[in-house]
Amino acid sequence: MALTVKQKMEIQKVISDCLRNKFKNYVPQNNYMPFHTRLLGKDRMALYSFMQSLLTTFGTSIFEPVAAALAKTKFAKVETQYVVGDCIYKNCQQSVQAIVNELTYKPHPNKKKELSELQKHLSGQKNKLKPARVDLFVETKKGRQYMFDLKTAKPNKGDFQKYKQTLLEWAGIAYTQNKKSKINTLIAIPYNPYEPEPYQFWTMAGMLDLDKELKVAEGFWDFLGGKGAYKDLLDCFEKSGIELRPEIDKYFAKFNKK
Repeated sequence: MALTVKQKMEIQKVISDCLRNKFKNYVPQNNYMPFHTRLLGKDRMALYSFMQSLLTTFGTSIFEPVAAALAKTKFAKVETQYVVGDCIYKNCQQSVQAIVNELTYKPHPNKKKELSELQKHLSGQKNKLKPARVDLFVETKKGRQYMFDLKTAKPNKGDFQKYKQTLLEWAGIAYTQNKKSKINTLIAIPYNPYEPEPYQFWTMAGMLDLDKELKVAEGFWDFLGGKGAYKDLLDCFEKSGIELRPEIDKYFAKFNKK
């Protein structure tokens, strides 16, 4: 078992608090859909609208705080919406672009080699950037840093080049702050929509180094909380849902009274 009873209770509280906060601040979309409303009822239409809104913000409103709560059991430092920095060596930024450009016609990513290449270009003029913000930052007791960009379960294939550039730029910015940084920058996908089939990694192959730049579902959550954390986390979500069900039903029932 990855998580203790106390840790599970803490994570369930994070989940419940996040959802209650979403209810508190949620304003239903005022889309006039007379046929749908008469067929399904105002409460179900309100629930549908809420689900659409929740799915859009699930990463920031649910996954980020839950990931942070889980990671605190294992890592020395944990932070969401972490600011890496706001400047990068000009020649390092050019190196990032050169790596990405090369991968478009020579799709053989090698993160270790790419980071070594960036480390060769850490001098001279610096370029000012908009502060680079990371969804989840964790650091081990030995100072090894991991920066995660949380993505939807089915990212668009056309976005992978942008993802790669972002990961390399984060590393370049971190090296600009501290040349001896022990940096790992990764894409995290919270669940596998193809379960029980394997995740379709082929869509990212050629741009991302799958072993060093991508963690999906169990691989992501177990990394943060230890082996078995993913299964325990699913149980936490289920128990939170059961606990909140009367509140959820009561919240949406009021729409039928309007």
